[in-house]
Order: sequence, then C-alpha cells, then structure tokens
Amino acid sequence: MVDATIGHGGHSLLFGRKLGPDGAIIGFDVDESSIRTAKLKLADLTCRVALVHSNFAQIADHLHTQGIEKVDFLLADPGLCSAQLADAGAGLSFQANMPLDMRIDKRLKRTAADIINEAGEKCLADLIYRFGEDRASRRIARFIVRHRVNEPITTTGQLAGIVCKALARPGQKRRSRIHPATRTFQALRIAVNNELENLEHLLASAPDLLKKDSWIAVISYHSLEDGMVKRNFRQNAKDNIYTVTTKKPIVPTKAEIGENRRARSAKLRIAQRQ
Repeated sequence: MVDATIGHGGHSLLFGRKLGPDGAIIGFDVDESSIRTAKLKLADLTCRVALVHSNFAQIADHLHTQGIEKVDFLLADPGLCSAQLADAGAGLSFQANMPLDMRIDKRLKRTAADIINEAGEKCLADLIYRFGEDRASRRIARFIVRHRVNEPITTTGQLAGIVCKALARPGQKRRSRIHPATRTFQALRIAVNNELENLEHLLASAPDLLKKDSWIAVISYHSLEDGMVKRNFRQNAKDNIYTVTTKKPIVPTKAEIGENRRARSAKLRIAQRQ
C-alpha cells in the first residue's frame, strides 16, 4: 500500500492492521513533523513501514528506489490535519494571528507573505479567482495592494482583516457559512505548495504504478481537487485503464461530520486498475 499523504498515520494504521507481516506500507509526506508522528503511531504494526519525506509527485522515483515496481493500493488524502492548522509557525489559519507562511514543506522558498507583498494586483486577483474561486477577487486584490503601500502584510490576522473589509457591504448581512477569508487563504495555500500541479503529477503516474485489479482512492476537499480527480478517472475509464467504482463521490454522513466538522467537504472517489 502507498499512503501518498501519511499525515499522522490514521489511515495507514487501519490498513496496516489488515496487512500482516507480508504486507508493506510506503508513506509519503512533505511535513517532517507528520512523518515523526506517523512513525510513532505505526511502530507496532507487523507489516513493513517505510516513511519518505517527499512530495507525492515524486512517488514513482521513490518506489523504484525501494525496489517496488507495482502496488496493490494507492491512497491520497491531500487535506490538512487539525495539528497543521493549529501550528503557529505554519501560518495556515485565520482563526489565530500567525506569521503568513503557509508552506507545508519548509524546504520551499516562497511563502504566502512573499506572494501577498510582491505580486501585482492583477496577478493577485487572478490567483484568488483561479485557486479560491472567489468572485470578489478583484476587490480583495485591490484592498491588499492599497494596504501594503503603508505596511507589509506579514500575519494571517492582517490578511484576514483586509479580506473582511474588502467583502463588507453596508447594510448587507453575511449569508455565507464560511469565513470571508476562507477562499483567499485556500488560494494562497494552493499556490505556495503547488498543490494542484502535484496532484496532477500523482494522477498521471498512478496507472503505471498500479497492478492489475489494484485500487486508487483519492479524498478531495474542494471542487478544484475533486474536478481533477473526476476528470482523470473518467478519461482513464474511457481508455480502458480504470473501472470507476464510485459513480458519485462518497461523502461523510451527518454523524461523521458531527464528530469531525472539517470532514464536511470531503469527497472520496475510487477506481480499479484494469
């Protein structure tokens, strides 16, 4: 089994208990702290466990280094965990005032603050519209550029406040269920971490990594990711490479959302290699 995003090891722990001593889990993550946490969580499994500090876009190269040509199951869950959102050094959340970083992989050079303070207004508007799907992207970008003339934007609190001001309308009540800055923060995180490009690489390399009758499962958390997975599975089905087993994505139940509110947007799609 390949766990493309090992996180804190929750998924791999469940699967690892089924594998036994003849099985193997190869887990990937760009977050070193997640690798350390997963190592401890999976320590008692009887199957072989190898954890790799690398982006899942490079899975094929690392598997070949491990002497593995084909796999039985590939799972990708690119969502953030609660610990990452709460990490004061990560700068991923607008719920607290943090440095505006957003790099999941600290080896990356460009931070969210770099983009916010250096990109032109049109570039910012295009980024927020493309990756955040926010129709007010031009207005948000205009407010950001106006603010940074007086002082650099270096914290999540600053940016969230600017976005809230940009979206405020006199006499109009906010109807959205999400925070006004949600889409802007999503757009920046995607841009900083090259998330969609990396997912595209994973989806493109998967057919060559999967054995006949093996499985690929991807959990998406926003429409951009889910759209990529849906289109990839559909095209591979047309090419007689996959059989899509989830005609519609599997979504969490009300009970599951009650236990974990952050799961409310999750969509699971599964396909089998022909």
